[in-house]
Amino acid sequence: MASVNPFNLSDSEEEAERPPNETVDTERSPSDGAPGPPLGNPFSPPADAEPPTLLLSSNRTSPSGEGIAVSVAATSAMAGSADTRVSVDVIAAQLLRDQYILTALELHTELLEAGRELPRLRDYFSNPGNFERQSGTPPAKDQALGPGGPLNRAGSISTLDSLDFARYSDDGNRETDERVAESEVPSQERKNFKSSPEIQEPRRPLEKRALNFLVNEYLLKNEYKLSAITFSDENDDQDFELWDDVGLNIPKPPDLLQLYRNCGTPLPSPRDTVDVSVGVEFGDLAGNCFPQDPPKKPDLLQQQQAEMVEELEYQISLLNNEKQSLAEQIKKLQSEIQTLKRSVSSPPPATLDLGSQNTSNLSSSATASCTDHHSVPPTDNGQYLDIRGVSDAETVPSSNSTQNPSQPHPQPHNKLRSRPPVQFDQPNRKLSPAFQQALLSFCRMCSDSRLGAEVSRIADSEESVMLMLGRCLPHIVPNVLLAKREELIPLILCTACLHPEPKERDQLLHILFNLIKRPDDEQRQMILTGCVAFARHVGPTRVEAELLPQCWEQINHKYPERRLLVAESCGALAPYLPKEIRSSLVLSMLQQMLTEDKADMVREAVVKSLGIIMGYIDDPDKYSQGFELMLLSLGDPSERVVSAVQQVFIPAFAAWTTELGTLHTALIPSLLARIEKLLMQGEHGLDEHKLHMFLSALQSLIPPLFAVVLQNAPFTSRAKLHGDIPAIEVTRFPRPVSPLQDVATIIGSREMLSALLILYDHQLEHEATTGWDSLLWVVNQLLPQLIEIVSRINVTSSTCVHEFSRFFWRFCRTFGKIFTNTKVKPQFQEILRLSEENVDVSAGNDILTKATVPIYATGVLTCYNQDEDRKLLVGFLEDVMTTLSLSHAPLDSLKASFVELGANPVYHELLLTVLWYGVVHTSALVRCTAARMFELLVKGVNETLVAQRVAPALITLSSDPEISVRISTIPAFGTIMETVTQKELLERVKMQLASFLEDPQYQDQHSLHIEIIRTFGRVGPNAEPRFRDEFVLPHLHKLALANNSQAVESKRIDIATQLFEAYSALSCCFISEEVMVNHFLPGLRCLRADMEQLSPEHEVILSSMIKECEIKVENRGMADAQGSMSIASSLVGEDAKTKFLSKMGQLTTSGAMLANVFQRKK
Repeated sequence: MASVNPFNLSDSEEEAERPPNETVDTERSPSDGAPGPPLGNPFSPPADAEPPTLLLSSNRTSPSGEGIAVSVAATSAMAGSADTRVSVDVIAAQLLRDQYILTALELHTELLEAGRELPRLRDYFSNPGNFERQSGTPPAKDQALGPGGPLNRAGSISTLDSLDFARYSDDGNRETDERVAESEVPSQERKNFKSSPEIQEPRRPLEKRALNFLVNEYLLKNEYKLSAITFSDENDDQDFELWDDVGLNIPKPPDLLQLYRNCGTPLPSPRDTVDVSVGVEFGDLAGNCFPQDPPKKPDLLQQQQAEMVEELEYQISLLNNEKQSLAEQIKKLQSEIQTLKRSVSSPPPATLDLGSQNTSNLSSSATASCTDHHSVPPTDNGQYLDIRGVSDAETVPSSNSTQNPSQPHPQPHNKLRSRPPVQFDQPNRKLSPAFQQALLSFCRMCSDSRLGAEVSRIADSEESVMLMLGRCLPHIVPNVLLAKREELIPLILCTACLHPEPKERDQLLHILFNLIKRPDDEQRQMILTGCVAFARHVGPTRVEAELLPQCWEQINHKYPERRLLVAESCGALAPYLPKEIRSSLVLSMLQQMLTEDKADMVREAVVKSLGIIMGYIDDPDKYSQGFELMLLSLGDPSERVVSAVQQVFIPAFAAWTTELGTLHTALIPSLLARIEKLLMQGEHGLDEHKLHMFLSALQSLIPPLFAVVLQNAPFTSRAKLHGDIPAIEVTRFPRPVSPLQDVATIIGSREMLSALLILYDHQLEHEATTGWDSLLWVVNQLLPQLIEIVSRINVTSSTCVHEFSRFFWRFCRTFGKIFTNTKVKPQFQEILRLSEENVDVSAGNDILTKATVPIYATGVLTCYNQDEDRKLLVGFLEDVMTTLSLSHAPLDSLKASFVELGANPVYHELLLTVLWYGVVHTSALVRCTAARMFELLVKGVNETLVAQRVAPALITLSSDPEISVRISTIPAFGTIMETVTQKELLERVKMQLASFLEDPQYQDQHSLHIEIIRTFGRVGPNAEPRFRDEFVLPHLHKLALANNSQAVESKRIDIATQLFEAYSALSCCFISEEVMVNHFLPGLRCLRADMEQLSPEHEVILSSMIKECEIKVENRGMADAQGSMSIASSLVGEDAKTKFLSKMGQLTTSGAMLANVFQRKK
């Protein structure tokens, strides 16, 4: 029997005349399930409406009316035995099958606003293919519409403004949506509002940006380029190249032309359609609310009826199962209630009287509730405490003093079982429940919105809390300030971790990665920490399925901070991924970013993540790919990327090759082969950058190589950790560039390393290396190959010498002093036999002239700084200097040694000791070499040492009996004039150079004049201006004048060539007019006279130089004359002069007050 609604004021005859079989009983029994829409009503009208009839009546037919009739019959049959509830999904399927698209859209909108998104409707309306027309004209009215046929567009209030596209936007500046829910507006007002073209809702900022994007796209596609440029300039706050800049997390809509074609078709006639709206009264609907279409073919109708029957039978089985479980649960709850009633005192009589009321009134009282049932979201697993009304909460017969939680789920939560009923004090009154509910309806509570529905329900289990957070977080995030959004990370992660729905989890993780537009370092660390915690909790399968797709989506994001987050995530998640994914998908992602990304910081993070991947990869087939990635990253133009390779990638890759056994059999030999190939190709020009790249990689492999030697030694099994193990000396190993290159870290602990080092030194001292394959490979294969490579590099390249010296220094310090003395030095000494036979260039024995000498001296002999080591270095340099001097060999190898050692002040005293040995040597050749070496040493030595040690040695050599020795000191004296500032020392040097130029015994010394002119040209531009003007230029003038009368043509050409070079260098300096006129120009004219006869091409250049100098002199004279005139004119006004001087006299602090002198009076 249908329930009576005391608040129904409708007198519609149509409702009264309906046959009984078209009315579904909406009465709810006391044992009904969870609060929600009344059972048997598929569309759930508002609670204050009359008991609704089924959707279709006799005067509302549809193309599949028979199919609905079957549904009606089945539903009525089920209502006879027990109340049932038709699934919303069934209704949605029927609406879509019968092409009631607008009705389905309204249902979809209602469900969205209530937080109950239906997958069927969401998928249907998000697929543009469901709404594409076959042609631009509307179909004929007599055309049968199948499920996939074209659609007639009907008038509806559901327009684009009814969908909140900005709901899931990550734009933190989204404006507050002040749109009133359509269900809260009277239907007639909505009709008038929607149909009136003059009344429009205000345009929102995101709508404006979306329309701007589409308009700009239309202008560009149709060649309105100037208009597009103007339009873009007027909207300079928007990037028209990227749809993502609009701020809507939805795909880009079709262009304007497609939108016009879809929306510009004429509307069908009013008798075929009716305006329907959210929450509209059934009495407002016209009688012909559905189009009258011709009946379908019998076979199609039968097929649809069969499908409907099958679907209903499935629903019946589900409902029966649910009914049985609910009945069992009700019995348990009733028994618990009876037990609790017996355990407490008797309630007041008024309460008992209220409890004895007919429970059938609950249905009628529910209609007076302020809660609108159809807008309430589903109760999910039912474990909520609903505070919206007594009729919604009471599911079993009990007193009004007890409000029991609804429990439709067959397995209630344990906490609910253990929670005692909540007792409320009731007044001693005899109000009817209906009156009581009507009275309470005046409380200003609102649950007919999404937020109201969430507030009105209290989750009391973990799962229901997760479901609630999954619904609420997408609405919370866009409204949180960007600077504080990281506070939401724990909430998002916990929800994504525990939420039961995969799509909701995906949405939450998408929000996590898009939480902050450009996350800074701290925010990225917070997100990464959360991702790792998520991965630890959910396991590798969900990490692969849920987290990795988020990384892949942002691999090409326009902001480098977002791409940086992706690169860092790949490394942080590597330990928690399936091993197949680590070595395939993640490796490919990082390789793509390494080759394509333009940001240095992104590539740096990629390299570090690749290093982490190399620490977890276990597929030997990926070795070649790892080696190529190492070479690719080493060749990166950014220093920070190369540094990351050396600190992270190479140590991790070396650890993997150690496990594979290919460190010393494949990796190191491959690098050595590339260095040799580079040296062979670089005979005419070595690529020093590539050499540095390979050597830095080889240097990073020294610690893992030493670890391999220790771990594969014969004594490894005898290493014991117990007992007193001495600590490792701080200077035992060179400082590692990263913790991954620390030998103790590679071995496992400093205690184990200390125990192994003791056994290592003991083994080497007794030369028992038999069976020690790894050490024998280093001694017999690696060292000879390295020494051979060293002998082939260019000794004049200071960069190459420095790189190899540093490599050998770290190599010897890592392997230890005993190894260096017993294995490394003997091999170098065997090659560098210090005898004159080894300097015979014609015979090919020129090893002492190659880079082997400086690398052995600076890379091997300087590893240890004890007295015997320093004596060995001094002796080696003295022997090399003596041998090269006596054999008249080039001094490049000795110069390279002095330059490399002179860069470190620690070795200055040592080098001066070596040079003093040359100063007092009996051979003039050695003394000449020592004098030339002083030139290299002066630049790096402090002035005190120059004055105390260098200058006395040079003055001693300047009075040497051999003229060649005296001449050899001139470059060193010139360097002192260029670098030293002590006046006394400069005067001593100046006197010595003047003696070379003015002493009659040197007048015919052609080589001395050549050396002096060359030195003046080198040091003149950098020397003190007074020294240049008073000493250098006058003496160059004298030498040029004397060269005009030189009888020997070869000497004349040599002097003229050196003078030309010197004057070319000095012409760039500022020279006073007096010196220019008296010395510089006359000297150039003398030189031009020589060049006219000896080298005409030089004479042209000298003529232009002379002309430029003469113009400079003339301009200076004119400027001086103008300056004198201006001064004279300024003196005409005596009054002005007096004022100016008086103003200047007022200044007390010239620097502070000078700016105020020339300020204009205000």
